[in-house]
Amino acid sequence: GGRALPHIKKRMKTAKERYSKHLCVNEDVLNTLKYKDMLHFRQAQYLTRESGYPVYGGTATEYFSPIEDMMPRLLEELNNAEKYIFIEFFILAEGQMWDRIHKILTEKAKAGVEIKIIFDDFGSIKRQSKGFVSRLKSEGIEVAVFNPINPFMNIFMNNRNHRKIIVIDGKTAFTGGFNIGDEYCNYVERFGYWKDSAVIIKGSAVKSFLCMFCSMWEFTTRKPIKMENYICDFSVESDGFVIPYSDDPIDDKNPAEGIYMQILSTAQRYVYIATPYLIIDNAMKDCLMMAAKSGIDVRIAVPHIPDKWYVDYVTKYNYLELLEAGVKIYEYTPGFIHSKLFVSDDSVATVGTVNMDYRSFDFHFECGVWIANCQTVMDIKEDFLSIFDRSEEIKIEAWRKRPIADRLKQAFLHIFAPFM
Repeated sequence: GGRALPHIKKRMKTAKERYSKHLCVNEDVLNTLKYKDMLHFRQAQYLTRESGYPVYGGTATEYFSPIEDMMPRLLEELNNAEKYIFIEFFILAEGQMWDRIHKILTEKAKAGVEIKIIFDDFGSIKRQSKGFVSRLKSEGIEVAVFNPINPFMNIFMNNRNHRKIIVIDGKTAFTGGFNIGDEYCNYVERFGYWKDSAVIIKGSAVKSFLCMFCSMWEFTTRKPIKMENYICDFSVESDGFVIPYSDDPIDDKNPAEGIYMQILSTAQRYVYIATPYLIIDNAMKDCLMMAAKSGIDVRIAVPHIPDKWYVDYVTKYNYLELLEAGVKIYEYTPGFIHSKLFVSDDSVATVGTVNMDYRSFDFHFECGVWIANCQTVMDIKEDFLSIFDRSEEIKIEAWRKRPIADRLKQAFLHIFAPFM
């Protein structure tokens, strides 16, 4: 963290403080977790202290992968909205996926449902036709563009809003790796089959996603939201623990990378990881290697068909050291895996927007959800097993024999890793 300009940091800090006062730690939930499961209590303590978001019970979670499986549920939830729909994405692209969502949004806006949308200018710039935003505004939909591209580039241009959040009525929230764009649903093909994931949460923990959205809305538009009017104290039956969290470049805290390391260093049996990019710093590499060397079954799934050739070389630069330490690497043969997932020991998982790279860990606004001790964790594990089944495992003997030209490209491009 800590890569943004002082005036920007101050603006974000003010916005965050206004809304985070609505988030309180539920001591009962915390004590139950402590009593049941000391290991995950420690992870939860870490994540709460580092990100500022509390642990919740009373929250149901549901996992979806691929995104085309999630779409009917998303449309259904949007259709059921009565008060408001808040949407925040890195990419909001026109196309079939957007058309389906937009159709419901316009109907809802006519019916008096409040709709606010935030998208990142850099993420969406070539993906919308002229007048896109003004058309939405004329339909009664409020729009905020995050960090508009500026011909006089400043350092903040590097800080993009990579979060993916949908909040409906304070009762339901979505997050995951997906954006609004046709490739995410495989309506169009880019880089083979696109494998992504999402999680729906219902209940108490939605309040944290609402808080994230409100602070980003104020940060972007300079208009505060009266969050108390949007909170819905809505608890559902659940068997586990949930922490939605966000990570931004305005402080020196690093919850997103930190929780990944926590999971790796507290694992007893296995850690499965999915990431589109593997551009890691030495601390993360050491953490992966130490887990593998201590007998933990560490497996990483990465794309077989990359979206950026130069990133692919840098991802592969790390293979040898990891393989030598006993980390298993799987390339997802059907295409591009864009999911950002961790699962460990049948008991804990994270789903979100956080890639294993410098951009996600240091420069971007990101979010995710930590889930422990519930069925969803097993659903994520099942998904991993099907990913490994359809992947090619990189074997160390074969990898050592790769062409010299590839090795040179990998070593050279690795120098630029922090900029990718």
